[in-house]
Amino acid sequence: MSPGEMHSADEPSTGPQIGVGVALLLVDLVLIAGSVYCVGVAGWADGYESGGSAASGASQTAAQAMWLLGGGAVLTGGGLLALGWRIPGIVQLVVLGAGAALVSAMGAG
Repeated sequence: MSPGEMHSADEPSTGPQIGVGVALLLVDLVLIAGSVYCVGVAGWADGYESGGSAASGASQTAAQAMWLLGGGAVLTGGGLLALGWRIPGIVQLVVLGAGAALVSAMGAG
């Protein structure tokens, strides 16, 4: 090993990390799209309900989706980082965290 290389023997190579990151990114995007769709449908259905002193269905759905996506970010991203898989761990934290913020904003608006 040359002095410029800092790779440990137990760290995975970059290729498999990128492959896992891309595969998980596709799964994340499907989860985010499904969450956005569910919040949108709940908001559409709220438009047909009368009254409405209780919390709207869209805000409740957005809160559930936010916890699902945020929890997924912490569990999968944190778990991958703990295993030493930096690239997919950071991708999970960023993408699912942004998705949680997106559905949270949809429910607030």
